[in-house]
Amino acid sequence: MSSSKVFSILGKNLKANTKADLEPYLSELAAMDDVEEVHFGGNSLGVEACQAIAEILKSKKSLKVVDLADVFTGRLISEIPQALSAMCDALQSHESLVELNLSDNAFGGRCADAMVPFLTNNLHFSVFKLNNNGLGVWGGTVVSDALLENARKCKEAGKESSLRVVVCGRNRLENGSAPHWAKAFAAHGKLVEVRMPQNGIRMEGIAAIAEGLAQCPTLEVLDLQDNTATKTGTRSIVKVLPKWKDLRVLNLSDCLLGNAGGIALGTALSYGSNPKLEALKLQYGEFDKRTVDLLATAVAQHMKELAVLELNGNKFDPEDDCVGELRKALELHGNEDALDDLDDMEEPGSEEEESEATAEAESEEEGEPDDGVDKGVAGDAIPPVSKKDEDELADLLAGVHVAPK
Repeated sequence: MSSSKVFSILGKNLKANTKADLEPYLSELAAMDDVEEVHFGGNSLGVEACQAIAEILKSKKSLKVVDLADVFTGRLISEIPQALSAMCDALQSHESLVELNLSDNAFGGRCADAMVPFLTNNLHFSVFKLNNNGLGVWGGTVVSDALLENARKCKEAGKESSLRVVVCGRNRLENGSAPHWAKAFAAHGKLVEVRMPQNGIRMEGIAAIAEGLAQCPTLEVLDLQDNTATKTGTRSIVKVLPKWKDLRVLNLSDCLLGNAGGIALGTALSYGSNPKLEALKLQYGEFDKRTVDLLATAVAQHMKELAVLELNGNKFDPEDDCVGELRKALELHGNEDALDDLDDMEEPGSEEEESEATAEAESEEEGEPDDGVDKGVAGDAIPPVSKKDEDELADLLAGVHVAPK
C-alpha cells in the first residue's frame, strides 16, 4: 500500500489534550482523501483530541484499518469513555472498514459500553482486536453480547456476518463471560481466528467456548494459551476437532491438560481430521510420554504440514525413545526442526502415578469428579473478580505505558 494511503503517528509519545495539540497531524490526515490505514498507537489522547480525530475519520469512507492500540496511557478513567465513544461512533457507518484494534488500553469494564454502538451497528468489519484491556467478566459480557447483537442484525438484514478474527486475550474474562462469547462465536459462524490467551478461563468455560466454535467450521487459528483446560476442557475441544478441517494453529500451552487430556488430544489427532496443522503448541501441559507416542503416530500418518511443535515443560524424559520416534516422524515430511528445545522438563511420574492416570484416561464415565486437577486446587472455588476490583485494577494500569511492537 502506498504511503499516501497510510497515516501514522505511531510511537511519537505525544500527549494531546486538545485539537491544537495535534496540529499539523490533523491537517495532514484531513488532506488524505483516500486514506486506508490510520495508526495512532503509542500516544496519549484526551477527550478533545479524540473528538477532533473522530470528526475527520467520519468523512474517510475508504478506511480499512483503524489502529487505536495504546492511546490512553496516563488518562483518567473518567476521560476514557467519552474519548472512546467519539472514536468508535465515528466508524459506525464505514462499510470499507476491515480492522479495529483497541488493544493495550487499560480501560477496564467500565468503558465497555462505549464500544457497543459500533459493535452492534457496523456490519462490515472483519477483524476486532481487544487485547490487554482489563475488561473482566462484566466488560467481556458487554462486548460479547454486542457482537451477538451484531450477528442478529446481519441475519435480519439478510447479510452474512463479516466477522472473521477476534482477539481478546489478557482480559480476565473468566468462566462468567465464556457462555456469552460462545453464543457470539456460534452466531457469527464463519470465524477464522480466535485468540483468547491468559483469561483465567477454567474447564467449564473452555467447554462452552469449544461448543460455540463448533459452529465455525472455517476456524484456522485457536489460541487458548494459559487458561485451565484439564481433562474436561481438553475433551470438549477434542470433540470439535473433526469439524475444523482447516485448522492451522492450535495453542493449548500452559492449559494444564494433564495425562488424560494429553492422551485424548493425541488420540484425536491420530485420526487425521486436522491435516493442515502447521503449529501445535502444548508446552507445560503436565502430560507424559504416552501423549508423545500418540503425537508421533499422528505426525507420521497425517500431519505433513506441521512446522512448529512445542512440547517443552511436560513430564517425559527428552532422551526417551518416544522423542526419537517423534523426531523421525517429523523428518518424514521435512520438518526435522519443528520440535522446540526440551530444556525445562518436569520429572516423569512414578509407575503407580502412570497407572492411575491410564485408568483415568480410559474412563468415559460422565460427571467424574476428578478432571485431572489436584483436588486441593480444583476443589476450592476461585472467587470471581468483582466489578469494583476490576475498576481499581484498571485505574492502576491506566498509567502503564505499553510499548508498541
